[in-house]
Amino acid sequence: MLSLGMHSRRSANSRLAHALLVLLLCVVPALQAQPAPRATVASPHPLASEAGLSILLAGGNAFDAAVAVAAALAVVEPYGSGLGGGGFFLLRQGGSSPSYLFIDARERAPLKARPDLYLKGGQAQRRLSLDGPLAAAIPGIPAGLAELSSRHGRLSLEQSLAPAIRLAREGFPVDRVYQSRAQMRLAALRDDAESARLFLDAGEVPAQGFVLRQPELAASLEQLASAGHAGFYSGELATRLVEGVNRAGGIWSMEDLASYQVVERIPLQVSLADDRQLITAPPPSAGGVAIAQSLLMLQQLPWREAERAQRAHLVAEVLRRAYHDRRLIGDPDYVDTPLPRLLAPDYLEGLTASISSRKATPSTSLGTPAALHEGEDTTHFSILDGDGNAVAATLSINLPFGAAFTVPGTGVLLNDEMDDFAVDPAGSNAYDLEASQANLVGPGRRPLSSMTPTFIDSADQLASFGTPGGSRIPSMVLLAILEYLDEQPVQAWVAAGRYHHQFHPDRIQHEPDAFDEDAMATLRERGHTLDNVGRRYGNQQVILWHKSSGQVDAASDPRGIGQSLQAPAAKP
Repeated sequence: MLSLGMHSRRSANSRLAHALLVLLLCVVPALQAQPAPRATVASPHPLASEAGLSILLAGGNAFDAAVAVAAALAVVEPYGSGLGGGGFFLLRQGGSSPSYLFIDARERAPLKARPDLYLKGGQAQRRLSLDGPLAAAIPGIPAGLAELSSRHGRLSLEQSLAPAIRLAREGFPVDRVYQSRAQMRLAALRDDAESARLFLDAGEVPAQGFVLRQPELAASLEQLASAGHAGFYSGELATRLVEGVNRAGGIWSMEDLASYQVVERIPLQVSLADDRQLITAPPPSAGGVAIAQSLLMLQQLPWREAERAQRAHLVAEVLRRAYHDRRLIGDPDYVDTPLPRLLAPDYLEGLTASISSRKATPSTSLGTPAALHEGEDTTHFSILDGDGNAVAATLSINLPFGAAFTVPGTGVLLNDEMDDFAVDPAGSNAYDLEASQANLVGPGRRPLSSMTPTFIDSADQLASFGTPGGSRIPSMVLLAILEYLDEQPVQAWVAAGRYHHQFHPDRIQHEPDAFDEDAMATLRERGHTLDNVGRRYGNQQVILWHKSSGQVDAASDPRGIGQSLQAPAAKP
């Protein structure tokens, strides 16, 4: 009986082991069967998308590809970004428990900067903060590229920068977007001999197809490629930059460059309905806060069921309140931004309760206007690799072609981001927006920004959003997110008509085709003033990863010339 009992126990154990083995054999293929996403790049210029995809196909990850795309855009979109500018990189590090990181490569004010830098005789001299070397803050893009490559990439910086170096040396054909931006800044470009030589053709906007070569920029990129961060912020190139800026009337120092570092920040992360997570830009971006507040307010309102005009009314009202709070936000290294209060449920419930479903709220009834002034010619791209790593990056030099000042012998076109500060502490800017004490000019400070690279992550999907567009960036990203939440295809996210409210001036700005006549009449009945801006704006680049199938959808804004590219599908 004993031997029989032991045999029975062995048999039972054997059956249990067999069952566990069968279960394991069923589960493991199921886990393995979940396909990896196809590596995808969506950028505002086909040559930049090609550069990013080539790096992915060479074994690089999303972070290497981000270096390649950002550097290529510095060459082919000098009106939107460049080595002389700055930006924000939102990273998703893939895996079973993804993590997120925000790299703040925003420009910093020179150490000699003071709140009255642009005041002469007590009056703000706006031209000084817009054109020329005094308008330029210390660039952050070179440091951002070096950081991405050394801390997060698989390939060397030399490999990731190679496509941009080739584009700068061999040249690229001028397109219609380049022409329109150059025409906008033609006078400023002509005023600087080096910029005129590099970006114009005999003092005029180049013809379409004109091959624009930048050998000096290629050499500066090679310095960055060989020496990393030090290749730009110290040594021969740094000396040339400082001497060139100061010779023309700027206030840079070698210490400004030597002390520049990117800041790794924790992204702003907010729980939304349906177990979705909003991961977006923290201060010194004001955009992430505005989007978070707007979405949390809209969750309390029937926006999804509303027809076009009523939805626009509700969106305008939440934006009005979110932009009102912008005045409280500044560089978090210098200003205590009250984020917990701005995102507190009871505070947002109070804001939502103040919204009438039938009547616009006059902005004057909400108090002090927010400070707001940014150039619109920024750039954005989105990247996803086969491991679930992702980058959403928004980069800028502020106005088209930045300060329109290129440091001789370097090919580095400088930003005019100093104008993003409150350059007139006692007055208002060119858009009649009053100054923010949280965003005053100060030594080493980063100016407030609306740049808002954004993810929405969930168990089923990852969506990536972002666009250029200055103060309209948050509203554009919000409208794209609403299309996503409405389960519309990615092409609809980037193509939908756009509208915007920024608290002051108290009006809904909109594209010509955003509303039909009935919708406009309804909005006017609600008490809104409509302002047709007379053109389409923005240049969104979006990606949607369906995690269960591995399918990846991407779209580039039809308003631009961008292109979304994918790696070839894996062979079965």
